[in-house]
Amino acid sequence: MDSIILRKNIVALTDYSSTNYFIYRGQPMGYQYELLKKFAKYLNVSVEIQINDQLDASIQKLMKGEVDLLAIGLTVTSYRKQHLLFTEPLFYTRQVLVQRKPDGYQKMATADEIESHLIRNTIDLGGKTIHVQKGAIYYKQLLDLENDIADSIHIVQDTTETEQLIAQVANKEIDYTIADEMLAKVAAQIYPNIDVKTPISFHQKIAWAVRKDQKPLLDTLNAWLSKFNQSLEARLLYNKYFKNIRSKRIARSEYFSYSGNRLSPYDTYIKKGATLLGWDWRLLASMIYQESEFKPRVRSWEGAFGLMQLMPETMKEFGVNTSSSPEEQINAGVALLKSFEMQLPATITDSIERIKFSLASYNGGLAHILDARRLASKYGKDPNLWDNNVDYFVLHLSEKKYYHDPLVRNGYMRGWETYQFVKEIFDRYKRYKTLIDP
Repeated sequence: MDSIILRKNIVALTDYSSTNYFIYRGQPMGYQYELLKKFAKYLNVSVEIQINDQLDASIQKLMKGEVDLLAIGLTVTSYRKQHLLFTEPLFYTRQVLVQRKPDGYQKMATADEIESHLIRNTIDLGGKTIHVQKGAIYYKQLLDLENDIADSIHIVQDTTETEQLIAQVANKEIDYTIADEMLAKVAAQIYPNIDVKTPISFHQKIAWAVRKDQKPLLDTLNAWLSKFNQSLEARLLYNKYFKNIRSKRIARSEYFSYSGNRLSPYDTYIKKGATLLGWDWRLLASMIYQESEFKPRVRSWEGAFGLMQLMPETMKEFGVNTSSSPEEQINAGVALLKSFEMQLPATITDSIERIKFSLASYNGGLAHILDARRLASKYGKDPNLWDNNVDYFVLHLSEKKYYHDPLVRNGYMRGWETYQFVKEIFDRYKRYKTLIDP
C-alpha cells in the first residue's frame, strides 16, 4: 500500500471482455475498468491496466508481484483462499449451463415444446461433453457434479475464454459451456438462440484478489468497497454492464473492440493522416477523440470546431470551414500538427518526444511551450524531454513565479489543460494499442 501511494500508481490486471474491459467508439469502457478508475480516484493515484485472458497466468502474475491487484471478478472458493486474499464481494452470482435452443425454436407452438429439448435437471448432464475455460472454477464444479449425479461428464478444458465458448455454442461448434450467470445473460441478448436458465451452482461471491502479504491493500479496498457497494453509483454501474438493453446493439457494432477493430467512422482518413505525420494511427485517433470524441460538428465554448477542434482563424489559414468534410477537417489538423513539428528545435531528437511537444503546441501554443523549455533549462531540467521536465513548467506557467520570469516571453498560460491534454492522449493510446490492431 505504501509503495502504491509513493509511486502514485496502482497496477491492476483484468481480462479483455465484452463486460469487463473494451473500447466502444473510441472510449475505454467496462465494469472492471470503471470500478478500477473509481478506486484509483479514491486513492488519488493513477491506474495502469494490464490484460490477460488466461486465469492461471493472471494469478501467477499477481503471485510474482508483477501486478498489485486482480480485478477480474474471481469466484471466491476455499481453495483459492489458501493462496489469495479476497476483497468484500463486488456482487453475487451463480454458474449456469449455456446450451442451444432447438433449431426452429421461433416457430414452435409453445414454450413447453422448446423446454422439451433443453436440459433443466443436472442429472441429464451425464454423458454430455462440456467445454470450460481452463483455470476457471467451472472445471471443479463439474467434477463435484459428476460425483453428485454418479455419472460421467466429458469435461474439456479449453484455452479459449468463456465468452468465445459461448459464441461457439451459439454457432453450433460445441454443445455446452458454463458461465457466470450475469455474463451469460448479457450473452443471451447477443445470441438469442442460446439458453442460460439452468443453474449448476448456488450463488457465490465474486471479488477482487490480492497477494497474501498485501493485507494493508486489502483493508483499504474493503474500506472503500463497504461504502461504494451501498451507493446508488454501484447499482447504476452494475446495471450499465449487466442489465443494459443496449448490450446487443453495442456488441454488434463495428466500433466495439471485442468483435470489431474500428475506432470511428473516420479511421481511413485518420490512417492516411497518421502516415503523413509518421505516427501510429491509433495515437492520432486518441488525439482526435480527446478533441471531439469523433464528432465532426461539435463546437467548443471558445469557438473551436469539428473533429480537430480548430479555431476560426486556423480554419481559414488551412482552407476549411464549418461545411468542410471530416476528411478535410482531419487533413487540416494534420497539417497544423506537421507545422508545429517542423518548428520544434532539432535538439528534440526522440520521435515520441517530438510528438508530445507537437501535441502540447497544438493545445497550448508553440510560443508557450518554448517558454517552458527555457524555464526547464534554467532550473536544471532537460528541455528536450516532456515528462517530468518541460511538462512541469507548462503545468506551472499559471504561477507568477514562472510567468513573470524574464525568460518567459509570452506570459501566463493555463498550463493544466495542456498538461492533461498530452497525458490523457497517451494514456488512451496505451489502451488503444492493447485492444486495437495496428
